[in-house]
Amino acid sequence: MMNSKKVFIYTALVFLSNQVIYAQQKKVPKEQKPNVIVIIADDAGWNDVGYNGSEIKTPNIDNLAKNGVQLNRFYVSPTCSPTRAALLTGRPASRMGILAPISDKSELKLPDSIPTLPQLLKKNGYETALIGKWHLGLQLNSSPKAYGFDYSYGFLHGQIDQYTHRYKNGDQSWYRNGEFIDEKGHTTDLVTQESIKWLSEIRNKKENFYLQVAYSAPHFPLQEEEKWKIPYNKTAKDSSRRDYDAAMAHLDHSIGILLDNLKKQKLDENTLIIFMSDNGAMENWDSRKEYGGIHRSNTTLGDNTPLRDWKTSNYEGAVRVPCVLYWKGRLKNYKNSDYISVIDFLPTILGLAGAEKLPKTVEGQNIWNEVSANKEIKKRPIYIRGHKQACLIQKPWKLIQNLPSKKGMPDYELFNIEKDPEEKNNVLPLNQEIFGKMKQELDVQIKKDPKIAETNKSE
Repeated sequence: MMNSKKVFIYTALVFLSNQVIYAQQKKVPKEQKPNVIVIIADDAGWNDVGYNGSEIKTPNIDNLAKNGVQLNRFYVSPTCSPTRAALLTGRPASRMGILAPISDKSELKLPDSIPTLPQLLKKNGYETALIGKWHLGLQLNSSPKAYGFDYSYGFLHGQIDQYTHRYKNGDQSWYRNGEFIDEKGHTTDLVTQESIKWLSEIRNKKENFYLQVAYSAPHFPLQEEEKWKIPYNKTAKDSSRRDYDAAMAHLDHSIGILLDNLKKQKLDENTLIIFMSDNGAMENWDSRKEYGGIHRSNTTLGDNTPLRDWKTSNYEGAVRVPCVLYWKGRLKNYKNSDYISVIDFLPTILGLAGAEKLPKTVEGQNIWNEVSANKEIKKRPIYIRGHKQACLIQKPWKLIQNLPSKKGMPDYELFNIEKDPEEKNNVLPLNQEIFGKMKQELDVQIKKDPKIAETNKSE
C-alpha cells in the first residue's frame, strides 16, 4: 500500500492532469463557437433585394437585414470565380491568377498550395460542406473535396440550365462528392433540399459545421414556374425583368425554407448566417450562341440602381453588393458603413472558430469585434482586380485603372465615393496628390500578382 505522502502526490498529479485536459477542452468549447452558413446569390444586384428598395419581394432576406447587420459598403470581385476564390482564401483572387470566370474547357483552378477556409476550419473541429455552385475548377479532380470540403453537391460550372443542369456548351456539371449524377428538378429547389438533408445528418454530430449554400439564382437562363412570375406581371418593366424578379423571389422563398428548417432542428441559436451576392447584376443576356439557342435572350436582368455599371467592370454596380450578417441574439440590428472586403470573412470566421494563427497567405482582417460592437473599422485599402479594370478603394476615395484595350477611356479615374457614390465625376485632375499616393499603392498591389494569362470573359 502507498503511504499517505505518496497518495497525496498521486492525487495531486491526477488532479493537475485532469485540470490540464479540462483547460484544453475548455479552450474552444463547441457551444461557444458558431456554426456558419454562407448563402450566396449569383449575380444579384444592389437593388434586387427588398431592403434596398427593390420591387422584388424578398421577405426572408429582408428579415435577416432587419434583425442583423447590413454591410452597406461590402466589396467583392466584379465576377464570380474571383469572388469565390477570395472568400475561400482570404486574399485577392488576382494573387492566384484568377481574374475572370473560369469557363468553357479551361483547366484553371483554385491553387492547391493556398490554405482554404474549409481546410483551416477542419483543424478547429468543423464539419464542412459546399452545396450548389463551385466555379473554381471544372473537372471532378478539382471539385470542392480537393480543397477541404467534407461533402459537396451541385454544379462545377458558372452557369447551367436550371433543369438539365448542363453547362451552356452541353458539358456535364451536376455532381455529388466527386461523381457526376443526373437528377430531376429545378436547381434552386435541389440546392435547398440537399442543404436541409445535410443539416439533418450533421445536427447530432459533435462537430460544429460550415455550410456554403451557393445558389444559381438569379443567374440566367431564367426558367421559373408561372407561380413565381404572376406577382410581377404588373410591376416588372418587361418580361425579361419579370422572369428575373421571379428567380429572386424563388431564391428568397428557398432561403426561408432553409432558415425555418434550421430553427426546427434547433440550430438557429448558435449559427452565424451570412447572405451575400457574388458580384453585381448583369444588364442583359444574348443567348443565341449558348445552349443551342433554346433559351430566349434577356433584354433586362438585374438592377444595380443607383450604382454605376454592371458585372465585369470595377465600378460600384459590379463590386458593391448586398450583404447581411445575422446571428440570433448575438448581433444587434444596424447598418454598417465601413468599407469591408470579402477577403475579411476568412479571418473573421476563423477567429470565431478559435483559430489562433492565420496562414501568411491571408490578407484580410478579422472584423468581428468591430462589427459586433458597432465600432469603426480601421481604414485600409481594398484592392480589386478584374479582367477589364483594377481599382484601389480607401475611404472616401476610389482609384480605377482602365486597361489599355478600353478605347476612349482615361487611363485612370478617381472618385470620391462618399460624396459621389454613383461615380459620375472623375475628380482626378483636381486631386493630383491623392492620385499620386493611390497610384503608387495600386502599382504595389498589382506587382504582387503573378503574370496572368486567364482573360476569359464568359462563364
